[in-house]
Amino acid sequence: MSFLRRRSATPAGPDFDVLAMDPGDWPGNLGAGLLPAPDGTCQGVFLRYDLFGGRGPAMIIGNLPEGSPAREVPDGEVPFEVAQLLIALENDEEVTVTDTEEMPVMQGDNLLIVRRLKLSESRISCVQFDRSDNVLVTIAAWDRPITDDLYALLKPLPAELFQQG
Repeated sequence: MSFLRRRSATPAGPDFDVLAMDPGDWPGNLGAGLLPAPDGTCQGVFLRYDLFGGRGPAMIIGNLPEGSPAREVPDGEVPFEVAQLLIALENDEEVTVTDTEEMPVMQGDNLLIVRRLKLSESRISCVQFDRSDNVLVTIAAWDRPITDDLYALLKPLPAELFQQG
């Protein structure tokens, strides 16, 4: 499980591998955001994939390490990535989690236990899974179902993508 390891060198960005889709595999624009802690450490990374033609954000993938305050969500409230997707869409309606179901999914040779979150806004699809290095990955998509095919596209992004300079 090489993609689930911590990097030994500390780049200017996160000190953990970020699992997402390669920007070259997405037919649109990619934006990345880092969640800094007061001490300067990275408390998470989220990637926003937008479609061409200005049609707006289609998907947000978050990677939040253990201890990140963005992981602390009260029961019934939506994950950080869903909230970011709603902000990007300028959608201010209240959305809640109505149900959760777990299902096994294979990603290459790795078995993931994926939690599908059912939301009060049916146009949002959301799934979460924990990596072996305790990073929580959340995928939130607007008006598109999240199918098992997506997991095959997830891979670690190069550290250079998050370095300042």
